Amino acid sequence: MIPRYARPEMTTLWEAESRFSIWLDIETHAMDAMVELGIVPADAAKAVRERGGFDVARIDEIEREVKHDVIAFLTSLAEHVGPEARFVHQGMTSSDVLDTCFNVQLTRAADILLADIDALLRALKNRAMEHKMTPCIGRSHAIHAEPTTFGLKMAQAYAEFDRNRARLVAARTEIATCAISGAVGTFANIDPAVEAHVAEKMDLAIEPVSTQVIPRDRHAMFFATLGVIASSIERLAVEVRHLQRTEVLEAEEHFSEGQKGSSAMPHKRNPVLTENLTGLARVVRAAVTPALENVALWHERDISHSSVERVFGPDATITLDFALQRLAGVVEALVVYPESMQANLDQLGGLVHSQQLLLALTQRGVIREDAYSMVQRNAMESWKTGASYRDLLKADADVMDSLGADGIDALFDLDQHFRHVDTIFDRVFGAVS
Repeated sequence: MIPRYARPEMTTLWEAESRFSIWLDIETHAMDAMVELGIVPADAAKAVRERGGFDVARIDEIEREVKHDVIAFLTSLAEHVGPEARFVHQGMTSSDVLDTCFNVQLTRAADILLADIDALLRALKNRAMEHKMTPCIGRSHAIHAEPTTFGLKMAQAYAEFDRNRARLVAARTEIATCAISGAVGTFANIDPAVEAHVAEKMDLAIEPVSTQVIPRDRHAMFFATLGVIASSIERLAVEVRHLQRTEVLEAEEHFSEGQKGSSAMPHKRNPVLTENLTGLARVVRAAVTPALENVALWHERDISHSSVERVFGPDATITLDFALQRLAGVVEALVVYPESMQANLDQLGGLVHSQQLLLALTQRGVIREDAYSMVQRNAMESWKTGASYRDLLKADADVMDSLGADGIDALFDLDQHFRHVDTIFDRVFGAVS
């Protein structure tokens, strides 16, 4: 991933130095298990543990000749260890190292992403509590619908990312498996106890049937989960982008001192961060289809999955890490305009209370179809002329006969829309909220 959208901790996880260090750990743990089984001399394992090392540049040099990365690594390792290196990789195949390493990297990446989600959840909860009862208009089809609160918008996002957290925990568990089973996964030349030992040391579960490679349905689920999280990022980013539109302006990204919005128009304050997040979400989701296609490998294994995983494994996790961190920052610094929210809420002169009027008329004995017609005809007149909806209703004899002036006025009370906000918050955050 390009440095612009990468953070150091996640980037380091995917660098060659980290990858080869994990490979060395796998090989070393496997040798320790083989010593216990009497397959490998203890002094050989000791030599690898004490002198084991590698040189990335040297591995690259060897690979250019042998065209095989694991062999290149083992050759570089042998150059550091000496004759005892002949006991390294006994009965193992390349996928034992590659797949186990990849799953280690993905579980560690998941841990970073879980911490990112936790930071975002904290920010969302804080803003939800802050604006729990801040009125704003709810929209369906981008059209004014009924009143809601800005706190409920934040609570919805919190609940969504809380679900995403649970999904990622499950995906982490599913991907955290180890395979040290040899060619075609039959353990013909290696004892299953070696796999069990490596799995324990690397904090992984044993892959029940590896067929030489770890089944890619696990990886498909992992990257599909990242794709869902990316879509949730975009959902919230799009909401902010719409709220920042000039004619809406209910909330906007923080615009720092010295920041410039446009090279041509000095007045501009653009939602650049959330637009950026919309784009980055596409990058993460781009990994989902290849991950699904990787499931169908030939027979016990092929390497059609390898090249794409080397690209989208780092790219998807690095991008999502950056995006989650950026979104948390956007939420924390989001500038909210309650006055603008109220002004927009009042823009249609009370039309947003039409459902209350409809229901009240039916409660007074009016047939629903007739009640709908009575409410709608006045609403359309208000929409067309800009006349006060309340005044139009009071001038409508049919409505007045059923509700009266006081009954109409009572139905324009904003608080009736917020009677159950506490219930929703208790569901999302718990009764302590």
